[in-house]
Amino acid sequence: MQDDVIGPFAIKVGLARAAGAVSRRTGRGGGTTLPGRLLVRLQPDAIQRLAARLPDGVAIVSATNGKTTTSAMAAAILEPDHALCRNVGGANLVSGVASTLLDAPAGARLGLLEVDEFALPEVVRRTGPRALVLGNLFRDQLDRYGELELVAERWRALVAGLPPGARLVVGADDPAVGDLGVDRADRLTYGIDDPAVARAGVEDAADTTFCVRCGGPYDYAAVYLGHLGDYACPRCGHRRPTLDVAARDVRLDGVAGSSFRLDAPDGSCEVRLGVPGLYNVENALGAVALAFALGTPTAMAAQRLGGFRAAFGRFERLTSGDRELVLLLVKNPAGANEALRTVREAIRESPLVLALNDRIADGRDVSWIWDVDFEEALPGAEHVVATGTRAADIALRARYAGVDPARIELVEELEAALDRGLELAGPGGTAYVLPTYTAMLELQRLVAARGLTRPFWEARA
Repeated sequence: MQDDVIGPFAIKVGLARAAGAVSRRTGRGGGTTLPGRLLVRLQPDAIQRLAARLPDGVAIVSATNGKTTTSAMAAAILEPDHALCRNVGGANLVSGVASTLLDAPAGARLGLLEVDEFALPEVVRRTGPRALVLGNLFRDQLDRYGELELVAERWRALVAGLPPGARLVVGADDPAVGDLGVDRADRLTYGIDDPAVARAGVEDAADTTFCVRCGGPYDYAAVYLGHLGDYACPRCGHRRPTLDVAARDVRLDGVAGSSFRLDAPDGSCEVRLGVPGLYNVENALGAVALAFALGTPTAMAAQRLGGFRAAFGRFERLTSGDRELVLLLVKNPAGANEALRTVREAIRESPLVLALNDRIADGRDVSWIWDVDFEEALPGAEHVVATGTRAADIALRARYAGVDPARIELVEELEAALDRGLELAGPGGTAYVLPTYTAMLELQRLVAARGLTRPFWEARA
């Protein structure tokens, strides 16, 4: 402990913090990752040391889709009772986790971390989490991660090595995730149980549609999102596990939000969400299950979710003069399909800006846009503005989806595309923007410069 306070480790901590402060002041970026990257280089066991300082331990949320929103929902539930240390800036690799723990607020007791699905095993090894939420696995950035099965295998090995005291929470609707930790007596499962909101069938964006045990094709009683649903293998009998935390009687109210009956081990209650889409119902279930695993009663969790507001870019509404911007992050086929379903009716009378980038954090390979069901939503769109580093690709995709070329406009520069969307919205109107990850970050900088929101790190302080 003496070393932590005045010794070599404290000096390294001070150097890392100073580097982060300089990075933020100069506006060069890296303020959320540089300090942690430097500290881990100076002190390889820094994450272990910093995590050990949190009296109530660490809780981790990981998934391909929804980990940011799930962790933000969990924070809305847990924060009134726990002083939290969170990576709210979205830096979810090892360096970002190190930076988060480095900058833990005074008095923080519980670490609540969203973690990249590929980095998860390393972060779990270093932090020894008290609770771990595993939500779903979808194809995402194949040029970075390779096939989904590679990540799934890493998760299986991770769960097999979890200490007995760690509470495991799994998204049962995903066959690859619902099969994890079946031998753990204290495992918690969550999922949707309402065929009334199921899709007509398995989509092109589905991934795990063959049995994770015998390789036979699954039969689905209900498909909710991609390959997520109520599945069963007729060959070997593997099926979705019994749900501990479930959403039933789901009501989707377009862009206005959703509501459902929440059934959990300690009772049932109604939940009203101010964020839309079936994917946010899944996210809410993961947050409630985590909070329950940490001791929060379900009724209290449901009440606190009522005041939840989306993280930046995850269905965030911003006011720009007499007009409104609505941002929905898209990064893979399954997530894009849900975003399009959410805005399908709204964009019949409002412009849609599609911002497609191919930078490292987005994935260089943008062929995934051809697996998105644009045909389901875009033909009815009033006007489509294509932008980003791959603006021509997304404009072409919109044309192939059946959009009249006269209603497609290519504006390569993102700020100009944003202005064009607002112009098309007209007084009192709304422009909907579907950006990939780096386009979302660029949009955040643009709207912060215009005073519509706070800068990235300030908005997350």
